[in-house]
Amino acid sequence: MILKRSFKLVSLYLFGAICSVLLSSCASTHTKTAGTLAPDTQTYSDAVVQVYGARTKGTKKVLAVHTWISMKADGEAEYTSYEIIGWRLRRTGTALVERRGNPDRDWWGHQPELILDIRGKEAQRLIPQIKQAVANYPHKNNYHAWPGPNSNTFTAYIGRQVPDMGLDLPSTAIGKDYREISESVGFSASGSGVQASLWGLLGIAVGTEEGLEFNLLGLNFELDLLDLAIELPGFGRIGPSDAGPTNPEPSSPYSEQITADSPQRSEAHAAEKANIADRKED
Repeated sequence: MILKRSFKLVSLYLFGAICSVLLSSCASTHTKTAGTLAPDTQTYSDAVVQVYGARTKGTKKVLAVHTWISMKADGEAEYTSYEIIGWRLRRTGTALVERRGNPDRDWWGHQPELILDIRGKEAQRLIPQIKQAVANYPHKNNYHAWPGPNSNTFTAYIGRQVPDMGLDLPSTAIGKDYREISESVGFSASGSGVQASLWGLLGIAVGTEEGLEFNLLGLNFELDLLDLAIELPGFGRIGPSDAGPTNPEPSSPYSEQITADSPQRSEAHAAEKANIADRKED
């Protein structure tokens, strides 16, 4: 009886998560965020560090997002993005990808969401630390979609190595809690707390940014008491969003709103087409 009831509850939860993703996908056809979230380098010269996430492809999109890190130093004319892409491992021998150009591209047609946004002097200070952490990432030649290491394991690793980022990945970033058994206890991804995790299959984290998190089979449940929000597998964050520009310089304007007929929008579309072609080639 208990097993049957539990199965019904799990089925109902998954059904709700699927409906939530489908509704979000429908809404995203009217709200295009690709090419609109990063400051335009032609009007914003200061340093920028951003973390993005977008729903994955296929059935995995019901529960998971893909995350990546983008940055540009003070005065640079283009962004550099770092991410882990599993199929690149078979082709190039490494899953770590460094690319130039628009950081806020879509991912398999899914629109990006801004998870972290740091600008100005603080971003400039963090960039060398982030680059060093990228170079030291220990799982470049190892990839497993579940429970990890995957793209979210990489992003979480950078957050732990550079705690001043204050990175709080969403519950939908499955793989962020993956840790080798030799490092099962340590700092949380934000650097503001502690975490204990067995290969990302069972764990707990407590921190200022994370709040109280429980991880079971890669699924993450979070209670954020400071922001009065909760995060659930599949649904993500329910409550106030904590993403926004940090330390923007008063003298440096934000990027202007990109319209459908603006030159930057055209560049964004061209970049998206190139990105799609690159995926097909892989």
